[in-house]
Amino acid sequence: MRKILLLLLAATTIISCKSTRKGKAGKPGVKGEVVITEKGQQWNNKKPYGMVPIPGGAFVLGQSDMDFTGTNTKAPLTTVTVSAFYMDDTEVTNAEYRVFVKYVRDSIVRSLLAERGGEEGGEGIGKYSYLNKKSEKEQTAYQQMLEEQGGRDGYDESKKLDWSVPLEWNTSRYPDVAYAEVLESLYYPPEERFNYERVIDPRKLIYQFTWIDQLEAVKNKGRGEDFLKREEIAIYPDTTVWLRDFNYSFNEPLFEQYFWHKAYSKYPVVGVTWDQARAFCAYSTKSKNDFNQSRKRKLDKIFPYRLPSEVEWEYAARGGLENAPYPWGGPYLIDDRGCYLANFKPKRGDYMESENGFLYTAPVKSFLKNGFGLYDMAGNVSEWTISAYNNSSYIISSTLNPYLGNRIEDPRKVIKGGSWKDIGYMLMVNERDWEHKDSARSFIGFRRVQTIPEGAKGKFPPIKKQAPVR
Repeated sequence: MRKILLLLLAATTIISCKSTRKGKAGKPGVKGEVVITEKGQQWNNKKPYGMVPIPGGAFVLGQSDMDFTGTNTKAPLTTVTVSAFYMDDTEVTNAEYRVFVKYVRDSIVRSLLAERGGEEGGEGIGKYSYLNKKSEKEQTAYQQMLEEQGGRDGYDESKKLDWSVPLEWNTSRYPDVAYAEVLESLYYPPEERFNYERVIDPRKLIYQFTWIDQLEAVKNKGRGEDFLKREEIAIYPDTTVWLRDFNYSFNEPLFEQYFWHKAYSKYPVVGVTWDQARAFCAYSTKSKNDFNQSRKRKLDKIFPYRLPSEVEWEYAARGGLENAPYPWGGPYLIDDRGCYLANFKPKRGDYMESENGFLYTAPVKSFLKNGFGLYDMAGNVSEWTISAYNNSSYIISSTLNPYLGNRIEDPRKVIKGGSWKDIGYMLMVNERDWEHKDSARSFIGFRRVQTIPEGAKGKFPPIKKQAPVR
C-alpha cells in the first residue's frame, strides 16, 4: 500500500520549468469583464525563403584563442546573450541583387511613363498612366483629398503605378514617340557610349526609402519629421572595384562581366557600399509587405530585414560551438583529407592551393555549412554589419544584445568573416575589421537578418553541432 501511495504522489508532482496550468476564461462580455475577442493572438513564426533560424542564447564573445598579432582590437572575453533571429544561409548573390536593380529600373521607367502618359493620353504611352487616371471606378474620398492637396511627400496613393502593363524594351516595337523619348532618357547619351552600345546609365538608378532614427528620437523625447530620414541611394554596384582594388592585376574581365553575366549568378555580389546593403534590406521588406497586403486575406507586416549587428554575426558564425576559432571548429584550415574548408588566400602569392580552389570569389554553398546551417561565414567575401566600429565596443556595450546604436554618421562600419584575398587568421569568427561605409570593395558583400520576436509561434530545428575539424 505504501508503494502505491508513493507512485501516486510521484505521478501528480511533475516538475517543469514551464507552467502547464490552464485557467478558465468567461465568455466575451460576461458581467462587463475585459475579455479578448480578437482571433489569432499568437503570431505565426514563418521562416523566410533562403533563411535559417538562429536560436537565441549566450556565448563567450571575443578572442578565446591566442592573439597572434597583439593588435589594439583585442578585448577581454565577455559572456553575452543574443535574441533569436533569421539569417540568410548564404551571402546575397549577384542574381538576387539583380532583382533589386531591375525593380528600381522598372519603377523609375514606369513613374516617368505615368507622368508623361497622363499628359499625352492615347493608346500608346497613355496605357502607362497612373491607375487612378484610367480607372473607371470613382475615386475614394481619401484619393480625392490627396489629389486636391497635391499629394504627399513620399508614397502617394494617387500615383499608384499600373504594373500589369508590360514594358517594351525593343526599340522596333515602341508604341509611340513619347514612349521612345522617356526610355531614351534613361540611357547614356550618345557621346558617352562605348562602341555605340545603348546601356542604361546606372547613375540614374536611385532607390528612395525612409527610416526613423529611433535613437535620436528617444534621446530628444520627440517624434516627427526631424527624426524621419529620407534617403536616395544609387544602388548599382561599383564594378570598377576590380580595377581600383588591384592596380597591377589584369582584372578587366571581372570589371566587365562579374555582376551581370549569368556565369556569375550564384557568386556573392560585391562592390556594394554599406548604404547600398541597407537599401537592399529596405527593398526586401517593402517587397514582402506589398505581397502580404495584396492578398485577398491580408497578412501581417513582417519584421524588417536588416544587416546583422557585429555580435549577432559572430554568434551565428560560431554555429553553436564554444571557444572555436573557426565556424567549423578548428584550429586548422584543412580537413583530414587535406581539403581547404573555406575560400581564402592559403599562401603568399598562392590564391588557389588545390585544383578545386578559386582564384577570386566562389559560388555560394561551395563549402560546408556550420552548425546553424550557414554557408561561407569564413572566407569568400567579408560581410557588412550594422555596427559602427569602436575599439572599446566590447567593453562599453551591454551584455544583452550588445549594440552601440545605428550611428549613421559614424563613417567606420564593422566587417566580419575575412575574404578570398585574406590569410587564414582573418577568417576567425572573433576577428574584427572595418571599412568606411561609403567604400565599395571587390571583397565585401553582405547578408540579411530578421528579428524573431519572443512571442513567435514555432519551433527551432535542433542545432547540428559539427565536431571540430582537426
